Amino acid sequence: MDKKLFFIFNPKAGKGQIRNNLVDIIDIFNKHGYEVIVRATQGPRDAYEMTKEYEGKVDAIVCSGGDGTLDEVVTGIMEKGSSAKIGYIPSGSTNDFAASMFMPRTMIGAAENIMAGEIYQCDIGRFNRQTFAYVAAFGIFTDVSYQTGQGMKNIFGHGAYLLEGVKSIFNIKSYHMRVESQELTAEGDFIYGMVTNSRSIGGFKNLTGRNVDMDDGLFEVTLIRMPQNPLELQEIITALLTEEDNTDLIYSFKSARIRLISEEPVAWTLDGEYGGDHRETEIENLHKALNLLLRSTKEDEWKNSLM
Repeated sequence: MDKKLFFIFNPKAGKGQIRNNLVDIIDIFNKHGYEVIVRATQGPRDAYEMTKEYEGKVDAIVCSGGDGTLDEVVTGIMEKGSSAKIGYIPSGSTNDFAASMFMPRTMIGAAENIMAGEIYQCDIGRFNRQTFAYVAAFGIFTDVSYQTGQGMKNIFGHGAYLLEGVKSIFNIKSYHMRVESQELTAEGDFIYGMVTNSRSIGGFKNLTGRNVDMDDGLFEVTLIRMPQNPLELQEIITALLTEEDNTDLIYSFKSARIRLISEEPVAWTLDGEYGGDHRETEIENLHKALNLLLRSTKEDEWKNSLM
């Protein structure tokens, strides 16, 4: 075999279903002429460290796990300044990135899709000096993903996020921020913000709006102001549920770059993982920076695979 492939997987992601598919996945890679180097993550940042170790030594890097595993691989690749080809086999609880890309829903289907050999260049994000694959967020609900235990995620899926998130509603905290972008300059108290390149967040489709392109060089930005009374809170909830921009309490726009300055450190999440506390944040769209091994899958075909 002339080609080498590094395959790293999170054995605890989702319900550990990778164990029932591992042999078949490796067999698919072998049949396409790849010698496969296999590693299982043992803890946080393993995928990140091993990606940096094997980048440049193999022809492709494929990871399997949740969006956090993908984030570590993408971060490792970008820190090396590499144009390596990356494949993703989703096996987490929510898999927003895979849903946004209309990837096959089965692990075997995802592996075969990767082996089709087509390259899709999608956007990713730079968050100060860090990298993220599809979402940077702060505020209410954003601490849920990394505070929810893996066991609960495995049992309840994205419903686990809701169970934890309900607790946050009764103690809403706001952050006074100045927002600067080419499209919007504003200042106020915000309870939530997300900068995304995704059609799905937390397992919910179209939360970032419709007409989302993953390679247009633009983020979808959503900022929610602090409600002053129960009626304003209901106004926000209604706008989110109906996906209608009919309130002045929510800013929603597209941008290639955005800067946020706050009076106090704000905790951010990057792809569902803790991204640190920051007073000043600059987020930039890295246009078509990721070489993703992905054969085009039509949206209708993806929806049919759910049935």
